[in-house]
Amino acid sequence: MTTGRAFTVEPWCLRELSLDLDTIAQSESVFALSNGHIGLRANLDEGEPHGLPGTYLNGVFELRPLPHAEAGYGYPESGQTVINVTNGKLIRLLVDDEPFDLRYGQLHEHERNLDFKDGVLRRNVTWTSPAGRTVKISSTRMVSFTQRAVAAICYEVEPVDGAARVVLQSELVTNEQLPDGSADPRAAAVLEAPLRPEHNGVSGERGAVLIHQTARSGLRVAAGMEHRITAPDDVNLHMTTESFDDLARTTVTTVLQPGQKLRLVKFLAYGWSAHRSVPALRDQVAAALAAARFTGWDGLLAEQRAYLDEFWRGAAVEIDGDTEIEQAIRFALFHVLQASARAEERAIPAKGLTGPGYDGHAFWDTEIFVLPLLTYSVPEAVAQALRWRYNLLPMARDRAQQLGLAGAVFPWRTIRGEECSGYWPAGTAAFHLGAGIAHAVVRYVKATDDRDFEREIGLELLVETARMWRSLGHHDTHGQFRIDGVTGPDEYSAIADNNVYTNLMARRNLFAAADCAERYPHEAGELGVTVEEMATWRDAAKAMTIPYDETLGVHPQSEGFTSHEQWDFEATGNRYPLMLHFPYFDIYRKQAVKQADLVLAMQTCGDAFTPEQKARNFAYYEAITTRDSSLSASTQAIVAAECGHLDLALDYLAEAALTDLDDLHSNTKDGLHMASLAGACLALVAGFGGLRDHEEGLSFAPRLPRGLSRIAFRMQVRGHHLRVEVTGEHATYTLDSGPRIPVLHHGEKLVLSAGEPVTRSIPAAPDNPVPTQPPGRAPRRRQ
Repeated sequence: MTTGRAFTVEPWCLRELSLDLDTIAQSESVFALSNGHIGLRANLDEGEPHGLPGTYLNGVFELRPLPHAEAGYGYPESGQTVINVTNGKLIRLLVDDEPFDLRYGQLHEHERNLDFKDGVLRRNVTWTSPAGRTVKISSTRMVSFTQRAVAAICYEVEPVDGAARVVLQSELVTNEQLPDGSADPRAAAVLEAPLRPEHNGVSGERGAVLIHQTARSGLRVAAGMEHRITAPDDVNLHMTTESFDDLARTTVTTVLQPGQKLRLVKFLAYGWSAHRSVPALRDQVAAALAAARFTGWDGLLAEQRAYLDEFWRGAAVEIDGDTEIEQAIRFALFHVLQASARAEERAIPAKGLTGPGYDGHAFWDTEIFVLPLLTYSVPEAVAQALRWRYNLLPMARDRAQQLGLAGAVFPWRTIRGEECSGYWPAGTAAFHLGAGIAHAVVRYVKATDDRDFEREIGLELLVETARMWRSLGHHDTHGQFRIDGVTGPDEYSAIADNNVYTNLMARRNLFAAADCAERYPHEAGELGVTVEEMATWRDAAKAMTIPYDETLGVHPQSEGFTSHEQWDFEATGNRYPLMLHFPYFDIYRKQAVKQADLVLAMQTCGDAFTPEQKARNFAYYEAITTRDSSLSASTQAIVAAECGHLDLALDYLAEAALTDLDDLHSNTKDGLHMASLAGACLALVAGFGGLRDHEEGLSFAPRLPRGLSRIAFRMQVRGHHLRVEVTGEHATYTLDSGPRIPVLHHGEKLVLSAGEPVTRSIPAAPDNPVPTQPPGRAPRRRQ
């Protein structure tokens, strides 16, 4: 146990040895289970005490009005907020009429364990009631990767010191009371009783179904439960099931002797639809429950383990020298998988399905941070995520037309596809989202060679985003192509001209669209693409304005940025994040950076900069970046490693990896930071592994910091597994199977053949001056 840490350090699980009610909401997020379709926060089985109850279905939301102090053209009139749907996690226990409640009686043991290999959450408790009766309780909870609509719980209770009358109440509860909302803009709006009852019914004496509908969004949600109950042969059981509008309950009553166990297996199934009828959803849930019963509890566990065995075979990570970081990276991989595995043409929200933060919205985080990781570990999830964007094209075209643009403008934050950002400068003006989507398409096709996807899905996404850029920008009197009045990744600089990240990404988008249209002339013609239009895309890309400050020898993140007044960091003290302590008008006009922007451009478009420019740029922006966003540390880690600041890169990697485990931003209670978790994995692979996937193809430039003696990681490339192992002096590349593939090692071309490892030495890191950060904003040092 690491001193002062909430969790033990173990290689393949996260374990909590005691329950701290002051941090219970954080633990509910950290131990959450999901498969990308269903999300269960790790609320205690008995429901109380809790930090924030949460059961979520991907895509289920309620509309809420977005009032504006001053109306403006194109402002969204309503927002979308994820809602807490019917809670099926509840299993209440009474021991000799005393409710099992950890706030009363005496708690002898309380341990929870999230297993990354088995994919389950285990809990073990020993508790003495206020009346003096001691019982042991264990539960195992899972959300199935293989049966998308199914979750299950195995709950056991055993008396220790005498006979006990035991009552279990297994429930479905809708419209739970939630804590009051927060003033923090990153938190979710709280909607009271968002679900209206439509149907409740009992199935035998062990099952029930509740069906509800949202009032404004019109989404119908069904939840069902069934039970398998076992006890010793000489134990009598009494069981009943009842249902009401917002409650269904199966009650089991018995008397147990010391050493006798009552075991309840609870199968849960969820379904939702904007169009299907009550009978159709009822039958859908019944079918899912039937499949779960047929598989059985042991079968569900076996399927879960087999699924994760296959995942880890292609995504395993090993780190020698820092076991805590190794655990954190595996934790991150597991949660990113949970957020995406069965999303299936739905969004991957910024918090996954672990909490209601940001109202459950998806942002640009998905394409820039999450999808790069999934491209080389779960590529089918990337295809599904991009299909979700493809399905939004009709709304994105309408939004572009509303804004007077061609092509498609995707929403800055959304659940269903409509724009939900009520603040234009940090919302719609961040047009770089479109280029991020295009970037994800190109990366996925390069990594998988999925030409059917490129032709059927990718082409149209590339074409419509290219059209948007061509209409948003213009050629000036010098023939340069400018993109003015946009917001880049740094949300402390808004409505700027020629943001370098935006322009470089747009340039790639325009070239990629033209190249793809040339590969598929028939399909491009059906989209109305002409040779003349492709030529305008290439002309704009070739003439793209990329500002450069000759005096300072750095790239301003947008035109004129390096001429802005410097922010007074010495006078700021500990008033971070700036957005919660200073007015935006003051932040916008000074040199203070919320999160990596120009530095992110050097990560995603690194071939547009020389090594000398990267070193100077990185040093300049280190001194003014506050990292008030969890998105920043991983990017700074990657570029720090490339610039030779390996120890600093490890510090940043640790910050990204431990963002939620150590609650560094004090908001893990609202859900995990999926982009930071994914970014931590990228920091390892792209930072210390040096992975890049620029135009020259897959390349590696590995180097390790002093704190790590070895790393090894696996990745999928065109359906085959590539293993990379890096020590202080050498890197070894091993292709497990498949045809030969070319890669670069520090610029040297290698051709890898299956089963034939290739080892190369690692050159010394560049020797650049160590950069500094704003006072008080340096990352915590790793020993």
